[in-house]
Amino acid sequence: MSTAAFDQIVVNAAAPVELARFWGGVLGVDPVDRGDGWSYLPSAPGRPRISFQPDPEPAPGRFRFHLDVRVDDIADAARGAQDRGATVEGPVVTDEQGSFQRMLDPEGNVFCLTSG
Repeated sequence: MSTAAFDQIVVNAAAPVELARFWGGVLGVDPVDRGDGWSYLPSAPGRPRISFQPDPEPAPGRFRFHLDVRVDDIADAARGAQDRGATVEGPVVTDEQGSFQRMLDPEGNVFCLTSG
């Protein structure tokens, strides 16, 4: 059996350049734009490449997959994400694994800010 590894995460987006700028701000990395409408965030230790591809179709209902982003301070990171166009969904939740804040990016994709 061959070995497999994640190569990249690809996000369909109505506005890939803008969404790459949002996620670049959240993750502290400069996005790279391609000439064909795609943008991406280069890979780094602990993070695969994240690509944003053009897709004018609306998302079909609720996704069953989301990203968790570990941060030092959830409240501070949530404010920064909101300043970039994210929306907070509900209160911070704390359980035996730590704490998390559910968020929506500017296109409505779910992600969580986590700590602990």
